[in-house]
Amino acid sequence: MTTTTLCRRTDAHALARLHGEHGKALYGFLLGLTFGDRHRAEDLLQETLFRAWKHPEVLESGHASVRPWLYTVGRRLAIDARRARRVRPAEVGPDALDTHAPAAEDGTERAVTVLDVRGALRLLSPEHRAVLVQIYFRGASVCEAAEALGVPAGTVKSRTYYALRALREAMPGYGPGHGVGPGPGAASGPDRRAAA
Repeated sequence: MTTTTLCRRTDAHALARLHGEHGKALYGFLLGLTFGDRHRAEDLLQETLFRAWKHPEVLESGHASVRPWLYTVGRRLAIDARRARRVRPAEVGPDALDTHAPAAEDGTERAVTVLDVRGALRLLSPEHRAVLVQIYFRGASVCEAAEALGVPAGTVKSRTYYALRALREAMPGYGPGHGVGPGPGAASGPDRRAAA
Protein backbone atom coordinates (compact mmCIF):
# COMPACT_ATOMS: atom_id res chain seq x y z
CA MET A 1 0.00 0.00 0.00
CA THR A 2 1.46 3.34 -0.98
CA THR A 3 1.44 6.61 0.93
CA THR A 4 -1.12 8.06 -1.45
CA THR A 5 -3.53 5.22 -0.67
CA LEU A 6 -3.12 5.81 3.08
CA CYS A 7 -3.85 9.52 2.72
CA ARG A 8 -6.95 9.06 0.60
CA ARG A 9 -10.32 9.73 2.19
CA THR A 10 -13.86 9.32 0.93
CA ASP A 11 -15.20 12.37 -0.85
CA ALA A 12 -17.57 14.44 1.33
CA HIS A 13 -20.35 14.21 -1.28
CA ALA A 14 -19.96 10.45 -1.49
CA LEU A 15 -20.12 10.20 2.29
CA ALA A 16 -23.27 12.34 2.38
CA ARG A 17 -24.78 10.13 -0.32
CA LEU A 18 -23.80 7.03 1.67
CA HIS A 19 -25.49 8.43 4.76
CA GLY A 20 -28.60 9.38 2.78
CA GLU A 21 -28.93 5.91 1.23
CA HIS A 22 -28.02 3.72 4.20
CA GLY A 23 -28.06 5.90 7.33
CA LYS A 24 -31.67 5.30 8.36
CA ALA A 25 -31.52 1.52 7.87
CA LEU A 26 -28.12 1.31 9.57
CA TYR A 27 -29.36 3.37 12.51
CA GLY A 28 -32.36 1.03 12.93
CA PHE A 29 -30.05 -1.98 12.83
CA LEU A 30 -27.72 -0.43 15.43
CA LEU A 31 -30.66 0.59 17.60
CA GLY A 32 -31.61 -3.09 17.82
CA LEU A 33 -28.04 -4.05 18.75
CA THR A 34 -27.96 -1.46 21.53
CA PHE A 35 -31.35 -2.56 22.94
CA GLY A 36 -32.98 0.76 22.05
CA ASP A 37 -30.25 3.06 23.38
CA ARG A 38 -30.48 5.93 20.89
CA HIS A 39 -27.32 7.69 21.99
CA ARG A 40 -25.19 4.56 21.61
CA ALA A 41 -26.80 3.78 18.26
CA GLU A 42 -26.01 7.31 17.03
CA ASP A 43 -22.41 7.00 18.23
CA LEU A 44 -22.03 3.66 16.45
CA LEU A 45 -23.57 5.09 13.28
CA GLN A 46 -21.08 7.96 13.30
CA GLU A 47 -18.18 5.61 13.94
CA THR A 48 -19.30 3.31 11.12
CA LEU A 49 -19.52 6.23 8.69
CA PHE A 50 -16.13 7.44 9.94
CA ARG A 51 -14.68 4.04 9.02
CA ALA A 52 -16.24 4.34 5.57
CA TRP A 53 -14.68 7.79 5.24
CA LYS A 54 -11.27 6.34 6.15
CA HIS A 55 -11.63 3.47 3.65
CA PRO A 56 -12.69 4.86 0.26
CA GLU A 57 -11.84 1.55 -1.40
CA VAL A 58 -15.09 0.15 0.02
CA LEU A 59 -17.13 2.49 -2.16
CA GLU A 60 -14.99 1.68 -5.18
CA SER A 61 -15.12 -2.10 -4.71
CA GLY A 62 -17.72 -2.64 -7.42
CA HIS A 63 -20.13 -4.54 -5.16
CA ALA A 64 -23.82 -4.03 -5.79
CA SER A 65 -24.32 -2.52 -2.33
CA VAL A 66 -22.09 -1.26 0.43
CA ARG A 67 -24.75 -2.00 3.03
CA PRO A 68 -23.42 -5.46 4.05
CA TRP A 69 -20.02 -3.89 4.77
CA LEU A 70 -21.64 -1.11 6.83
CA TYR A 71 -23.70 -3.64 8.81
CA THR A 72 -20.64 -5.79 9.50
CA VAL A 73 -18.60 -2.82 10.68
CA GLY A 74 -21.49 -1.52 12.81
CA ARG A 75 -22.07 -4.94 14.36
CA ARG A 76 -18.38 -5.34 15.21
CA LEU A 77 -18.27 -1.85 16.73
CA ALA A 78 -21.36 -2.65 18.84
CA ILE A 79 -19.77 -5.90 20.07
CA ASP A 80 -16.51 -4.10 20.92
CA ALA A 81 -18.39 -1.36 22.78
CA ARG A 82 -20.41 -3.93 24.77
CA ARG A 83 -17.23 -5.79 25.74
CA ALA A 84 -15.56 -2.55 26.81
CA ARG A 85 -18.55 -1.65 29.01
CA ARG A 86 -18.44 -5.07 30.69
CA VAL A 87 -14.76 -4.67 31.53
CA ARG A 88 -15.00 -1.25 33.16
CA PRO A 89 -17.00 -0.68 36.35
CA ALA A 90 -20.67 0.19 36.05
CA GLU A 91 -21.47 3.88 35.84
CA VAL A 92 -23.55 5.25 38.67
CA GLY A 93 -25.26 8.56 39.24
CA PRO A 94 -25.37 10.61 42.41
CA ASP A 95 -28.70 9.06 43.44
CA ALA A 96 -27.20 5.59 43.54
CA LEU A 97 -24.39 6.80 45.77
CA ASP A 98 -26.89 8.24 48.26
CA THR A 99 -28.88 5.01 48.30
CA HIS A 100 -25.97 2.64 48.95
CA ALA A 101 -23.69 4.77 51.08
CA PRO A 102 -23.99 4.22 54.81
CA ALA A 103 -25.26 7.28 56.58
CA ALA A 104 -22.60 8.96 58.63
CA GLU A 105 -23.44 9.20 62.32
CA ASP A 106 -24.04 12.85 63.06
CA GLY A 107 -24.56 13.69 66.71
CA THR A 108 -25.62 17.27 66.02
CA GLU A 109 -29.35 16.57 65.95
CA ARG A 110 -29.14 14.46 69.10
CA ALA A 111 -27.18 17.20 70.90
CA VAL A 112 -29.73 19.84 69.92
CA THR A 113 -32.55 17.58 71.15
CA VAL A 114 -30.81 17.10 74.50
CA LEU A 115 -30.43 20.86 74.90
CA ASP A 116 -34.09 21.41 74.00
CA VAL A 117 -35.22 18.78 76.51
CA ARG A 118 -33.07 20.32 79.25
CA GLY A 119 -34.52 23.76 78.56
CA ALA A 120 -38.09 22.44 78.54
CA LEU A 121 -37.54 20.49 81.78
CA ARG A 122 -36.47 23.72 83.50
CA LEU A 123 -39.89 25.19 82.66
CA LEU A 124 -41.74 22.41 84.51
CA SER A 125 -42.69 22.52 88.17
CA PRO A 126 -40.28 20.64 90.47
CA GLU A 127 -42.91 17.91 91.08
CA HIS A 128 -43.48 17.30 87.35
CA ARG A 129 -39.74 17.38 86.61
CA ALA A 130 -39.04 14.87 89.43
CA VAL A 131 -41.63 12.42 88.05
CA LEU A 132 -40.21 12.59 84.51
CA VAL A 133 -36.67 12.15 85.77
CA GLN A 134 -37.71 9.03 87.68
CA ILE A 135 -39.84 7.48 84.92
CA TYR A 136 -38.04 8.42 81.68
CA PHE A 137 -34.49 9.31 82.62
CA ARG A 138 -33.84 6.73 85.34
CA GLY A 139 -36.14 4.05 83.93
CA ALA A 140 -38.14 3.52 87.11
CA SER A 141 -41.55 1.89 87.08
CA VAL A 142 -44.57 3.77 88.41
CA CYS A 143 -44.33 1.92 91.74
CA GLU A 144 -40.57 2.56 92.03
CA ALA A 145 -41.08 6.26 91.23
CA ALA A 146 -43.90 6.48 93.78
CA GLU A 147 -41.66 4.94 96.44
CA ALA A 148 -38.70 7.21 95.56
CA LEU A 149 -40.84 10.36 95.57
CA GLY A 150 -42.99 9.35 98.56
CA VAL A 151 -46.32 9.81 96.73
CA PRO A 152 -49.06 7.37 95.66
CA ALA A 153 -48.79 5.58 92.29
CA GLY A 154 -51.90 7.42 91.01
CA THR A 155 -50.19 10.74 91.69
CA VAL A 156 -47.14 9.60 89.72
CA LYS A 157 -49.40 8.69 86.77
CA SER A 158 -51.27 12.01 86.77
CA ARG A 159 -48.10 14.08 87.22
CA THR A 160 -46.50 12.16 84.37
CA TYR A 161 -49.48 12.88 82.12
CA TYR A 162 -49.52 16.62 82.86
CA ALA A 163 -45.73 16.91 82.72
CA LEU A 164 -45.64 15.33 79.26
CA ARG A 165 -48.43 17.60 78.09
CA ALA A 166 -46.47 20.63 79.33
CA LEU A 167 -43.32 19.35 77.60
CA ARG A 168 -45.16 18.99 74.29
CA GLU A 169 -46.37 22.56 74.56
CA ALA A 170 -42.87 23.79 75.49
CA MET A 171 -41.27 21.90 72.57
CA PRO A 172 -43.25 22.50 69.39
CA GLY A 173 -42.02 20.41 66.48
CA TYR A 174 -41.14 17.43 68.65
CA GLY A 175 -43.42 14.47 68.70
CA PRO A 176 -43.45 10.85 69.85
CA GLY A 177 -40.71 9.97 67.34
CA HIS A 178 -38.33 12.70 68.52
CA GLY A 179 -37.38 11.42 71.96
CA VAL A 180 -40.00 13.28 74.01
CA GLY A 181 -42.77 11.47 75.80
CA PRO A 182 -43.49 7.80 76.46
CA GLY A 183 -43.08 5.00 73.99
CA PRO A 184 -40.34 3.92 71.63
CA GLY A 185 -39.23 7.50 70.98
CA ALA A 186 -38.38 8.14 74.64
CA ALA A 187 -34.76 8.90 75.37
CA SER A 188 -32.73 6.10 76.89
CA GLY A 189 -29.32 5.38 78.33
CA PRO A 190 -26.75 8.19 78.40
CA ASP A 191 -29.15 10.66 76.80
CA ARG A 192 -31.52 10.33 79.70
CA ARG A 193 -28.79 11.26 82.12
CA ALA A 194 -27.54 14.09 79.91
CA ALA A 195 -31.00 15.60 79.62
CA ALA A 196 -31.60 15.38 83.37
